[in-house]
Amino acid sequence: MKVLDDLISNLDNNFRVQEVYACVLWTAVMTQHWGMASSFRQEHPCHGRIRGVGQMRGKPSIELAEFALSDNLLEASIGMATINSLLDIDEAKCSNINAADILVEKGKDQNVAIVGHFPFTERLKKVAKKLWILEQKPRGEDLPAESAKDILPIVDVVGLTGTSLINHTFENIMKLCKDKFVVMVGPTSPLSPILFDYGVDVISGVKVIEAKRMLACISEGAMFKQIEGLKYLSMRK
Repeated sequence: MKVLDDLISNLDNNFRVQEVYACVLWTAVMTQHWGMASSFRQEHPCHGRIRGVGQMRGKPSIELAEFALSDNLLEASIGMATINSLLDIDEAKCSNINAADILVEKGKDQNVAIVGHFPFTERLKKVAKKLWILEQKPRGEDLPAESAKDILPIVDVVGLTGTSLINHTFENIMKLCKDKFVVMVGPTSPLSPILFDYGVDVISGVKVIEAKRMLACISEGAMFKQIEGLKYLSMRK
């Protein structure tokens, strides 16, 4: 994807990989900083071989950042965590506003689509004119991801997760989101203004501030809300 090429080409690649943790729900990589991403993988029984297992530490960071281009989902997860670890986040251009608050504010009395399940869906339902949830594995009233081509062009506000960069659906989604207010949410989301060039209006991601607490949590299977040692940041266009 071009967006990944742009993100990678703008990284400072003068760093080597120090640590890699590909845990059950979250992946974390240490290069210049710590970076995180969701852990995605192919369905059972085999998620595919990961290149260079046991030999990633010490490699040039750009080699792991380029894993983001892989069709192997766990490799792409490692790549996105590496990209995030190489970003110099300008906190002066960020705020501590919660992504849920932004979507609730912008989604009030509007047609809203959420690509993936967010923990604050019920809040959005209460204020939105109409809410659609698009999911690759739909449940309940969810619509299948294939419905995006019909739903996204008719809504006003779109929320999507940074995992759309891992599974390489981001650019196809954004083609359907012209003139929409788009919020990208979650630890995978790169806090980089490059995403604004692709139509994203707000990026809500994280910065690791206490690595030991973060690693203790993700290595023990923590859900997102259980992870400690993070600072939540939002960057507006």
